[in-house]
Amino acid sequence: MKKDNYTIICPQMSPIHFDLLVPAFKAAGYNMVIPDIPARECVDVGLKFVNNDACYPSLIVVGQIMAAVKSGNYDMTHTAILISQTGGGCRATNYVGFIRRALSKAGYGQIPVIALSAQGFEKNSGFKISYKVVKRAMQALIYGDVFMRCLYRTRPYEKEKGSANALHEKWKKVCLESLTKTGSNAVFKKNIQGIVHDFDTLPLLDIKKPRVGIVGEILVKFLPSANNHLVDLLEAEGAEAVMPDLLDFFMYCFYNSNYKYEYLGKTHKGAIIGNAAISLLEHMRKPATDALKASKRFDPPTPITHLAEYARPFVSIGNQTGEGWFLTGEMIELINSGAANIVCAQPFACLPNHIVGKGVIKHLREAYPDANIVAVDYDPGASEVNQINRIKLMLATAK
Repeated sequence: MKKDNYTIICPQMSPIHFDLLVPAFKAAGYNMVIPDIPARECVDVGLKFVNNDACYPSLIVVGQIMAAVKSGNYDMTHTAILISQTGGGCRATNYVGFIRRALSKAGYGQIPVIALSAQGFEKNSGFKISYKVVKRAMQALIYGDVFMRCLYRTRPYEKEKGSANALHEKWKKVCLESLTKTGSNAVFKKNIQGIVHDFDTLPLLDIKKPRVGIVGEILVKFLPSANNHLVDLLEAEGAEAVMPDLLDFFMYCFYNSNYKYEYLGKTHKGAIIGNAAISLLEHMRKPATDALKASKRFDPPTPITHLAEYARPFVSIGNQTGEGWFLTGEMIELINSGAANIVCAQPFACLPNHIVGKGVIKHLREAYPDANIVAVDYDPGASEVNQINRIKLMLATAK
């Protein structure tokens, strides 16, 4: 695919992260593009190719890809699709099948679909992931997590309107250049320290606003067009949005290998590899953890082992489908960190999410009386007015 200059289309999931992910792949010689497709078009196109009882995220993903394929902007003889594959009971494991069926139905059955999974379910000829790609991709995700923590923490309080976004754009250019040219650890550490320092010293108003955490299914949580720009809505309503790190989801996936070894008959080797992967990710994230810990305004990320301990009294760690126990752990972490007001984004047909999200809210309220949690449903036919009203009712009692 490098040799033949293929265009590799990847669906958008989190703009603040994925805008930095593209150069990580391009530096390795892959021409990756993330199409910018309006939300309504994603849903409309997705419904043409995926049964309407499939989950809302699958409609969004397939809709993005098929809208890009049918746009006429790419040479279909040199185009491929890249999609991550979680490997669990979630339908995200079956997105590859959804996409191949949609491509075949539209007359593009020759387009290869690259399934990116740690389990290696499929062999992707013509596409190989090297250490160089993985390293830069992880750096891109860590940059995105740091931007999210710093930007969302300061933007609602900025003295000069637009100063936080301007600072983000300034450092985004620096990070893009670093990911494209070197990807060195020294430059990465220097950039992280610079980002945290500049946001830590940005002039802010001396006021307090209610902090509102956002949890839920990973795509609907992070993709603004899937959650009707939830962060913007919260800030417009006078709140501060708090978003958990994207990298933590990878940690959750690796941590699950311990339970599988202890209770489900999986190999000890799998647990060792999973724990080693967590240690590697924590090592890569250490510059960010140290910088955030030393700052005045920001909180460092919580270790995945702590999130698991938070969740254990409420759900079994065997809940590993979709966000599983991780979603419950995130809600408790938010409550403990002062963001007891929480929006739980529940996409249509994401059954595990409803169990470990909406299903535990009553018990969390009993254990944490200050918890102010609202579950908001997102689906192709959902009323945006109804979603906004539910969020406003939560904000009316926000602490």
